[in-house]
Amino acid sequence: MSGDREPVIDAEIVEDEPAGPVAPPADYSEDGVPSFEHVRDRIEGRVATSLGAGELADAIPEAKAVEDQFEARRQAGLDKLEEIRRSMRGDA
Repeated sequence: MSGDREPVIDAEIVEDEPAGPVAPPADYSEDGVPSFEHVRDRIEGRVATSLGAGELADAIPEAKAVEDQFEARRQAGLDKLEEIRRSMRGDA
């Protein structure tokens, strides 16, 4: 088998050139401006994704725990700010 050699393949890479001007997608004008329907569909899709993520976050216990921690920190910050304001006014 040592005498058997793999055949040598000589190949050349050829780049395809565009056949002509490329037409814009159907949702865009010739100037590249998106149509109103395309923009509306994108916005509606993002809103739906956002609402779904919010519903999913509300359904997960870990997300509720993080939300509770955030609210506790926010309230602690507001309490500390009020304490600082009272001390500056001399109400303490």
